[in-house]
Amino acid sequence: MRPTTSRPTIAAMALIAMLAAPAARAHHGWAWTTGKSIELSGTITAVKLGNPHGVITVDVGGTSWSAEVGQPWRNAEAGIKDGDLAPGVAVRIVGEPSADPNEKRIKVVRLYLGAKEHILYSDR
Repeated sequence: MRPTTSRPTIAAMALIAMLAAPAARAHHGWAWTTGKSIELSGTITAVKLGNPHGVITVDVGGTSWSAEVGQPWRNAEAGIKDGDLAPGVAVRIVGEPSADPNEKRIKVVRLYLGAKEHILYSDR
């Protein structure tokens, strides 16, 4: 006997997908940023790399910023090697900050380690 799916079950699955989509876009997209670039310079204090994206914490003049870098493959394509992002490393970041001025969070577009530029998002 072949299992069937009832219309209420399909409708419920569609509703769940629709409700989850904005949260996924907000987290992984750029909707939470201002859409304008700023530049920050500081020292990395913590690193968490991996999927869905890496996050480095950067001390910028005594203020702690959360900087979202790329997924592991994107970081590698930008020329960032294992160990490049580590506590104590000085960085310069160009990226889009959070639209919430109270949130010290930035999506990294370009990352500088010394004079070396690493472009994470060339279309921005």
